[in-house]
Amino acid sequence: MHSCRYDGSKINPIFDRFIIERIMKLKRLFGRLFARRRRFVPVLAQQATFLQHASEALCAMTETMDVSKWRRLEKEVKICEVQGDAVLADLQEQLYENFMTSIRRSDMQSIAMSIDEFLDHINDSAKSILLYMPERIDPHIRDIAQLIHADADAIRNMMHYIGNMKKNYTQILMQCDRITELEHAADDAFAEYIGFIFTKESNPIELIKYKNIVEAFEATTDAAKRVSDSVRKMIMRYFD
Repeated sequence: MHSCRYDGSKINPIFDRFIIERIMKLKRLFGRLFARRRRFVPVLAQQATFLQHASEALCAMTETMDVSKWRRLEKEVKICEVQGDAVLADLQEQLYENFMTSIRRSDMQSIAMSIDEFLDHINDSAKSILLYMPERIDPHIRDIAQLIHADADAIRNMMHYIGNMKKNYTQILMQCDRITELEHAADDAFAEYIGFIFTKESNPIELIKYKNIVEAFEATTDAAKRVSDSVRKMIMRYFD
């Protein structure tokens, strides 16, 4: 009768070496996988930096009536927007070239595209001031510009925390909640300003200018909320 006891001496050395090599290859593969995932986080942080610079320039535009400063600051916003487009294009190329799970790829792409959309709206807001050349910048517009800047700060903080979602789960959600609060504050400021200009502004041409400018600013805060929504969706999948 043959014994069923395991006899380690009968292992084929060539086969044993083959198994070890396969294991090492898998370890290297998964090492590259997680390294690539970590590599995308600084790209999102770079996008967030462009957001911060652009929102600072937008705020500065609302603090002056000097047209030459408007033009200079609008160019600064445009430069950030162009750089953000380049970063997004590079990120999308990397996402499709590297091995990642489909959900992770789609989440990263969604966040990056929503940040780029927010940056586009900041650029549109800056252009609206140059386009309409308003006679004044009312405090309501300045307040919404500050809310946009606060949105950019919250997104920058999120991108800092997003590298380790398990550890920073609470901090990320706090920033998402902050953006929701800012969006509600912007909605209130928008409604108040619409009522103000339709009540106080007697020049119909200027009224249209102010209405279009504040609509561009309010749409920008909505775009910031979509960044937050994209991050929330990723977190839900991560902890599902």
